[in-house]
Amino acid sequence: MNITYNSPILLIQGIDIPHRFIYPAFALLLVAYLIILTTNIGVMLLILMERSLQQPMYLLFFSLSFNDVLGNTVVLPRMMLDIVSTIPSISYSWCVSQAFITHTYGTSCHTVMMIMAFDRYVAICHPLRYTSIMSPAMVAKLTVSAWSTSITMISIVLGLAVRLTRCRSIILNAFCDISSLYKLSCQDLSINNITGLTSITIINGLSITSVAFTYFRILISCVSKKNKELNRKAMQTCASHLVLYLIMLWSGFLVMISHRLPIHNGYRTLAALLFLIIPANMNPIIYALQTKELRTKIVQILYSKVTQLQ
Repeated sequence: MNITYNSPILLIQGIDIPHRFIYPAFALLLVAYLIILTTNIGVMLLILMERSLQQPMYLLFFSLSFNDVLGNTVVLPRMMLDIVSTIPSISYSWCVSQAFITHTYGTSCHTVMMIMAFDRYVAICHPLRYTSIMSPAMVAKLTVSAWSTSITMISIVLGLAVRLTRCRSIILNAFCDISSLYKLSCQDLSINNITGLTSITIINGLSITSVAFTYFRILISCVSKKNKELNRKAMQTCASHLVLYLIMLWSGFLVMISHRLPIHNGYRTLAALLFLIIPANMNPIIYALQTKELRTKIVQILYSKVTQLQ
């Protein structure tokens, strides 16, 4: 199979699942994907329809949910199809597109979380200036910056991958990513590896530094204030955001090192699924439970639906 050069069709190694577990695995991924769609699209529609929720914090929730839906939609349906396929395959152009979207999703997770941390910092440490600092124009600028930074960085790294001459036609992964595209080539990958590691270091370094700094300032502000009730609410909100951030950071780290260590493909796939599924399922649930206004609106809608059924 490796003698096929520049073939428009690539074979996917896929997930090594015993035959008796194929349909249970398909059903498990389908349920996880449907939950992601239901919860995240539900939050997005609620924010769009309710004018009272069209505030900076909820608009950032919208951006996060949109990112989760985008990243999972480009991977999970295709992965489910490959599980039940006899010979999983994908076109090279769609493989490149999938790699672009999945890496943009991963990078945007960091950039959006950075903005959300800054939003919490302004709300807790400078509450009187919150509306002036986090104005609609500022939120729009920050959101555009988050997405444009992600798209620009991934476009550069992916462009270096696409220029490589291919000498193989097998994707050694369950889905297409930039590292898998590298492995299709027999050329020297030094420039690609340096560029890839540099971009990872920059985005992770900025993400960790900014989130750590903002939460350190929030902690100092809460310690210095005497209002225990406000401090409790602030720390509760920040704790949920921090837990989700750490889960995303750790699962992303597992994905990163899995391509650089001689480990079984199954572990690499598991790490990628953790990065995709867990944050996307937890984000809308935790934020809905922790945010009073969003929780109230959801309860009102559910109550009205139950009343109509009765």
